[in-house]
Order: sequence, then C-alpha cells, then structure tokens
Amino acid sequence: MTLNVLAILIVALSVGSCGQSQNMALVRSELAPSGKLRAGINFGNALLASRDAGGKPSGIAVDLAQELARRLGVPLDIQPFESAGRMADGAADGRWEVAFLGADPARAQEIVFTNPYLEIDATYLVPGDSSVQRLQDIDRDGLRIAVSEKSAYDLFLTRNLQRAQLVRVQGVDASADLFFREKLDALAGLRPLLLQLADSHPNLRVLEERFTTVDQAIGTPKSHAAALAYLQDYVNDIQASGFLKSVIERNGVRGVTIPNLRQTEK
Repeated sequence: MTLNVLAILIVALSVGSCGQSQNMALVRSELAPSGKLRAGINFGNALLASRDAGGKPSGIAVDLAQELARRLGVPLDIQPFESAGRMADGAADGRWEVAFLGADPARAQEIVFTNPYLEIDATYLVPGDSSVQRLQDIDRDGLRIAVSEKSAYDLFLTRNLQRAQLVRVQGVDASADLFFREKLDALAGLRPLLLQLADSHPNLRVLEERFTTVDQAIGTPKSHAAALAYLQDYVNDIQASGFLKSVIERNGVRGVTIPNLRQTEK
C-alpha cells in the first residue's frame, strides 16, 4: 500500500468517525438535553411496567429504557404515569424525551413513533351468561363498555363504535373496578390482562376475536428527527439480536408478539 493510499484511508476513517460522533452528539442533545434520559413509563399497564413493595420499578418498558440509556451513555430518569393517556399528554408539556406507549393516529399531533416492538391483542371481557358471543354483538344500543380513558384501544373504539356506550375512567385497574362495581356489559382491554381476570373469576369469559392490535412502540416529540432514526435502529436491533425476547422471558410476560420476527410469547 502506497503512502498516498494509506493517507486517503486514514482521512476517510477519520471523517467517518467524526460524522458518527457528531450524529451521536445530536441524538444525545435531543434525547438527553439535561444529561439524563427522561423516559415516560406507564405503570398503569402491568404487562409493561410495575413496582414492587418498595417502589422499585421493573418490567419490559423499564428494562428497555435502561438499555437505551446505557447505549446513550447517560443516566435514566423514569417519568412515571398511571395511564397511557396522561403519558401521551406529557409530550406537549415536555415531561419526557422518550415514552413507551401504543402508537395511534390520535397521538400523532405531538408524537412520532418507531415501528412497533411489540403487538398485543385488544378484546373484551364479558359475563359468562352474556349474549355477547362475537365482536359483532358488541356495538348495539344500551350496551356499556368499561375502558381505560385515552388508552390506545379507547382511541380505536372511539373512532369505530357507533351505538355502544364507552364508560371511561383513568387507568386499567380503575376500568376493571368500574366494570365490576357498575356491573357493565363488557370490559375492553389487552387480552393477557383480561385472561388473568377471567382466571380469577370463573363467571367471566374473554372473546376469542380481537377488535384491534395495540402496537407498542417508542415515541418521541415530533421535533426529534435525529432521535427517531436512532430509536428505530434501537428497536430493530433489540428485535433481531434476541435482547427483546430475553427481556420478555425475564419478566414472565405471555400473549405478546414480536412483530418483525412474527414470534408469539404464549
């Protein structure tokens, strides 16, 4: 190799390294402007996040936020929310730089999303003796459905139901409490959580059909173009590398699908 060729290679490598450093600096300026990664976590969705008796957070979303902060080389600052709706509203208020929540068109005014890292079926829980047997039986006059306000599936049902009444309350647990307390006709929710309720209440059943699939994604404020590209690369990597699969298994979550791999955790 001649000295001229060697010099060109050194310059090219140096320019490439400089470009990568500048790009990462831009990503950090968008995702961690305070020097920390402020991540919105919805503790109202027990499939993705929870706290132990001492208040320590855990769950799929928490693990993914910790790994993202590690790759960025900054500390993690969890911003806790008790519902996805309130967390989505936090984008306009500048409460977080990333959030782990369902991607929905109604949230697109303030938030841009990666492709989904998980898919979760949404369906209904009904009393065992209910006349509701299929999805087509739901949307009728006088039928009342408990739902977590501003959840991704509430946004979907708001657009699609015409006759049934949605009875909204903040948070998944509160929607279940409302369903039991008011003896409503159905509870809308994520299938894994509804199955847990059905297991503990023999007089309830979960419909086999789904009315939508909730795409769990990583969101960031719309102004963060460089950050979105980096977050999409992050999602692609955790899916392809098996990291996401290991996180799901470690947290004991079932009934979710890794979309790019079409792998279902049952």
